Amino acid sequence: MNKGELVAAIAAKAEISKAVAAKALDAAMDAVAEALKKGEDVQLVGFAGLKVVEKPAHKGINPATKAVIDIPAKKAIKFKAGAKLAL
Repeated sequence: MNKGELVAAIAAKAEISKAVAAKALDAAMDAVAEALKKGEDVQLVGFAGLKVVEKPAHKGINPATKAVIDIPAKKAIKFKAGAKLAL
């Protein structure tokens, strides 16, 4: 499912226009992104949880040259599926 298909599904389920559904989806995605950028956890109960985690610096190997390289520390987003996403 791509964004256009998701907008169409939201519009159909909520019985609203696609334009309104697209604005709502964009607003929701922006709010989630802003919260994650602030380092806040996002909990969508029953659906999913998102949180920012710190990945420490570590050593790696360049597969082409087999040289040891330093991989810097970084932040990543951890996704945890909720009960409604269980397959």
